[in-house]
Amino acid sequence: MEFYDTIKDLVWDEVTASIYAKTETDVRRALSKETLTIEDFKALISPAAEQYLEPMALLSRKYTQQRFGKVILLYIPLYLSNECSNHCIYCGFNHNNAIARKTLTDEEIMEEIKVIKSLGYDNVLLLTGEYPKIAGVNYIEHAIRLCRDHFAAINLEVFPMKVEEYQRMADAGCNSVYIYQETYNESRYKVYHPKGMKSHYAWRLQTPERIAQAGIHRVGMGALIGLEEWRTEMAYLAMHLKFMTKNYWQTKYSLSFPRMRPAAGGYQPNFLMSERQFAQALWAFRIFDHDVEISMSTRETRNMRDHFITLGVTSVSAGSHTDPGGYAHPDTELEQFHINDDRSPKAMEQMIRSQGYDVIYKDWDRTLK
Repeated sequence: MEFYDTIKDLVWDEVTASIYAKTETDVRRALSKETLTIEDFKALISPAAEQYLEPMALLSRKYTQQRFGKVILLYIPLYLSNECSNHCIYCGFNHNNAIARKTLTDEEIMEEIKVIKSLGYDNVLLLTGEYPKIAGVNYIEHAIRLCRDHFAAINLEVFPMKVEEYQRMADAGCNSVYIYQETYNESRYKVYHPKGMKSHYAWRLQTPERIAQAGIHRVGMGALIGLEEWRTEMAYLAMHLKFMTKNYWQTKYSLSFPRMRPAAGGYQPNFLMSERQFAQALWAFRIFDHDVEISMSTRETRNMRDHFITLGVTSVSAGSHTDPGGYAHPDTELEQFHINDDRSPKAMEQMIRSQGYDVIYKDWDRTLK
């Protein structure tokens, strides 16, 4: 049975109503348990839990330090291409947006690698738009091979692939693959993704399963906050995580739920998530799954990222560019979105160490593979 089979008969509005129906009693019960159900998770993201943020924060800190110690991983994205055949109405790479398009050559990839290495990184996230005719499986596999002599960990955030294609990525040197559903609301999914490869809800939803079946070390999952009701998105994400950890328990998992940022096209969020609500969701996930990794990107504010270092996140990006070739030759006209926290890796490292935490630039060695 695939994850899609477990949620296809759920009604989005009914799930939303079940979250808003949770009471303080439900919240206290969830906070008293070591192992939580989905219903317990709903209680922790419900309005009834808003006055319990302090005990949730303390539990999140405790569980994070128990599982991960006082350590934060720094990572950096490397955008290989902003070519895209999709028409996602909220994304700067939307096929209809009149932006300059670029796909890096081997020489340009090596330029990016040189700059990223000079920043101290040994952990890189390779990204593309979804345009297989230009930046397809062969291109991405080749890019991994170009990078693998320079980085201990190579991660991907690209278009969904078949199992055998993910196996090729693993053989080339890929450690992790991140794929975000963007919204779990199937009835509204086509509104945001009207055309292109990404318009196929079930195919994208089943991607984490294919990644795990290919033997990839880590699977990253998440939702984009701003399209639909955030509490309902988080409930579906929790169901997805629960399904994956039960059926593919040998795989590691990472979560991210970034809030929308300004991008070409000027799309405005339908639903807002405050920093307090972001904290509530993050702490709920840490209490729900003590072992899941949680990352926070430069989409979020400097103040917000500073405060979460000791409260549940395990990895953050720093010094990021979202334009292909942006490290060697910055060009904002090529960006996917505008970043929020523009501090350098060294500045982030100083901030993290000032809070009594250590910084690592890799968490993987090929000798362990």
